[in-house]
Amino acid sequence: MNSSLTRRIFASRFASLLSVLGITAAMAPTDGIAQSASAADANVIRKLNAEGKPGTAKDVIMPVIVHNGLIYVSGQGAHDSRDQKEWTIESHTTMVMDKVKKMVEIGGGSMDTMLQASVFLVKIEHWDAMHKVFATYFPHGGPARTTVAVAALPGDSLVEINCIATVTRK
Repeated sequence: MNSSLTRRIFASRFASLLSVLGITAAMAPTDGIAQSASAADANVIRKLNAEGKPGTAKDVIMPVIVHNGLIYVSGQGAHDSRDQKEWTIESHTTMVMDKVKKMVEIGGGSMDTMLQASVFLVKIEHWDAMHKVFATYFPHGGPARTTVAVAALPGDSLVEINCIATVTRK
């Protein structure tokens, strides 16, 4: 019989014996345990509210989901309580981008780790003004972005933005 085959059979039988005796955890290298723990942490889905606290069963939509090293930020709108005559696309974009930035940071990222953004405008004519404000949040280059015009947005917002970013800290 081949000597390498004999060693494999011995090793598998020896491992089975250790497993039965409950000794495998003591024999496992600590690096493997750390890697398994971090892999398990990456697979956990963390649902966070706007304050960074875990969501409850009553929360239907979570503003921040963290999973597998990615941060998913749900659509953020301006929800401006001022008189509509005072609304501008610049002020709404600033309000929304400040919210997006806060949500990304709650998830453990930064604006530099944003990978993708979807922008929804009630008027496509607002694109230039929105883009000027949007660009100020990305001095090192922005994410991939899609911008579309829609018929209306919740809360009478002129713009809504959602995004995906990467986790850089816990």
